[in-house]
Amino acid sequence: MRESISYREGPGATPFTRVLAKVPEVTLGFWLIKIAATTLGETGGDALSMSMHLGYLLSTAILAAIFVVVVSLQIRATSFHPWLYWATIVATTTVGTTMADYADRSLGIGYSGGSTLLLILLLGSLWLWRHNQGSVAVASVNSPQVEVFYWVTILFSQTLGTALGDWMADSAGLGYRGAALVFGGLLVLVAAAYLWIAVSRTALFWLAFVLTRPLGAVVGDFLDKPLNHGGLALSRFGASAALLLFMAACIVLLRQRAAQSAH
Repeated sequence: MRESISYREGPGATPFTRVLAKVPEVTLGFWLIKIAATTLGETGGDALSMSMHLGYLLSTAILAAIFVVVVSLQIRATSFHPWLYWATIVATTTVGTTMADYADRSLGIGYSGGSTLLLILLLGSLWLWRHNQGSVAVASVNSPQVEVFYWVTILFSQTLGTALGDWMADSAGLGYRGAALVFGGLLVLVAAAYLWIAVSRTALFWLAFVLTRPLGAVVGDFLDKPLNHGGLALSRFGASAALLLFMAACIVLLRQRAAQSAH
């Protein structure tokens, strides 16, 4: 059973129930942790595939197994647990990094081909979710069936973000800092639309969710890529550890509540 709270608002109002979702409220703290998680996904995935020389395929297999374990625990949980939720997010970002790199580089479909394929998969996942459940809003994530749609969609979005970030930084010639400015600017526009334009909040959420991933990808590459490739040449393990500590501090200090939906 999902945790719920009963309410009665206003004189003579009919009581209704707010069902607590298995995901956090979307706040500024949520986006701060999300960007850190996506950056960690890039440095962590690269640490496994490149620094440890395991290659993209073996790294993907290892990280996919970890993802299956944590997402299973997340779906079986009966309420929102911040540490478990963000561990699952990190699992999607790391496996998304190696999956995208394997498709783009090892399979030879390129950044544009990988981005296009993943965009189709992402839109298809959102369409199936909405077709089956009637909504893709975050507050609707309060049952195992909806959670499956949610995490599959997130996995596609994280993988797409890696390919898109590499495409803009490398193929488009913007470099890591240039690509970070582009994606950061797009996120500012999404925030402005949220504040000043009457547009679907759900659509804006998913647009921002997708855009934070390539931003994290290019920032992660900027941290750990060689100097002659436009990076800072920092240790992937050191950068990953610092990002992990930053995330942990945010989870402790920025108390998060489960998202709520009225029923």
